[in-house]
Amino acid sequence: MKALTWQGRRDVRVEDVPDPRIEEPTDAIVRITSTAICGSDLHLYEVLGPYLKPGDVLGHEPMGIVEEVGTGVTRLKPGDRVVVPFNIACGACWMCDRQLYAQCETTQVTAEGKGAALFGYTSLYGSVPGGQAEYLRVPHAQFGPIKVPQTGPDERWLYLSDILPTAWQAVKYADTPPGGTLAVFGLGPVGQFCARIGRHLGAGRVIGLDLVPERLEMARRHGVETLDVSRLDDVPGALIDLVDGRGPDAVIDAVGMEAHGSTSGKLAQTAAGLLPDRLADAMIDRAGVDRLTVLKAALKAVRRGGTVSISGVYGGEVDPLPLMEMFDRGAQLRMGQCHVRRWTDEIVPLLAGDDDPLGVADLRTHRVPLARAPQAYEMFQKKEDGCVKVVLAP
Repeated sequence: MKALTWQGRRDVRVEDVPDPRIEEPTDAIVRITSTAICGSDLHLYEVLGPYLKPGDVLGHEPMGIVEEVGTGVTRLKPGDRVVVPFNIACGACWMCDRQLYAQCETTQVTAEGKGAALFGYTSLYGSVPGGQAEYLRVPHAQFGPIKVPQTGPDERWLYLSDILPTAWQAVKYADTPPGGTLAVFGLGPVGQFCARIGRHLGAGRVIGLDLVPERLEMARRHGVETLDVSRLDDVPGALIDLVDGRGPDAVIDAVGMEAHGSTSGKLAQTAAGLLPDRLADAMIDRAGVDRLTVLKAALKAVRRGGTVSISGVYGGEVDPLPLMEMFDRGAQLRMGQCHVRRWTDEIVPLLAGDDDPLGVADLRTHRVPLARAPQAYEMFQKKEDGCVKVVLAP
């Protein structure tokens, strides 16, 4: 089959790889009909190469048609249309019983000290072949895949794989009081959904911050106030002034480790990318390699006693944070990989009707064949051609 493989920094290629097969009774094989490029895939493209090896298959936002199931899978059958969550969970362990599916103890990558295995996301999370491919082997299919109706375009359901529940969790964690103000740093795909979900769940004001004109315009189409951070000298100060001199009740960091505006973080990431893998692993594990511009701005902008919710991916082990100010301001901090299946039962009914309250039909800007995935990665990273979200068609 054809699949997108990682070959090196900023080097991904579509190659022939072996077809997946049933290996465990709880496996399923899914023929992929749509698979998206995630913002966190760009971290693999640029920063996290030390945890990949040439030939690794990328991608963790797939959906498609079930082709085959193992003997232990009774809830699915060939022909079912499914979305595959990015994290792999058994649904029955101690953590899964508590709906902490991103910490599933059955698939935890304990050798690396990490949580549940993920599709297409480095040796830290199990080196499981990803879904930017024609077919995907899905472990623990007795629990993970989300069965969706046969009707409607793929993009109505595809985002259940990651970015829609990730945004839902970020907003839930932010815990904006009814009628309160939510600020969202970063209006990429997750940030767009955070802003829309914040409005849907009762925030009185939602303020989105970014510097890409197409992203700002997309947010405005959905009733979000916007700030172009490229025009601000003091982003936290501007937010505080905009919200009663106190700042927003809650702030979401939907950007993560590759935020603009941090020279030292950029240098650390570049250095890690140039080192041999063994040395780069050690540097990332023991040093502050994240660009913290956005996180620090969020912590300084949130009102006293407010909440900062982090959905953007961070990778550094000892990043410096303004702990004195965080403590003095009484800021609450919530974060983590999304527990996808914890939220999907709440989200699916919102996708089933024709009113599209979360605007899923207005996110994808580019749909391209899998063969053009390398060009799509470059376009997405460089934010060219108005690119906000890319969907690949195998």
